[in-house]
Amino acid sequence: MIVRFILLKALAMSTVLYPGTFNPIHNGHTDLVERATTLFGKVILGIATSPQKSPSILELRIDLAKQALSHIKNVEVVGFNTLTVEFAKEIGADVILKGIRTVTDFEFEFQMLNMNRALQPGLETIFLAPSEEFSYISSTLVRQIAAYDGDISQFVHPAVAKALADGDIT
Repeated sequence: MIVRFILLKALAMSTVLYPGTFNPIHNGHTDLVERATTLFGKVILGIATSPQKSPSILELRIDLAKQALSHIKNVEVVGFNTLTVEFAKEIGADVILKGIRTVTDFEFEFQMLNMNRALQPGLETIFLAPSEEFSYISSTLVRQIAAYDGDISQFVHPAVAKALADGDIT
């Protein structure tokens, strides 16, 4: 019991980096951020650049993430264009948070975890699965539904739904 208390206290003082492209951010991402804020002192949602997208798209994704997460305390949204481990070091993150929905996600993220350990020993990775009601949502599926003018309101923040409807995100 004492060890558990000490561990939870240490996590509460830690900064966790939740990296990804978040193209777009959806309710599954928001769920993980909400839950991470109960475990860590600070959560930084790091939005990675995409070589195929223009810089203005990154700014849009940052803005949409800030709107979607505005109700959560201890969260910062930042864009980055370096290796995740370098960004984690730059912002003082002790841990990387990765969301996993499927075995395929786990296999890819486990490979990434080991690569990150080789590049930055001591940087830990923690996996969280989204709550059951969000476990099937992916950014790719949200974009595909929106491309056919489907109703995505149950999957994303209203600002994200509007951006997709307006064609700002593809």
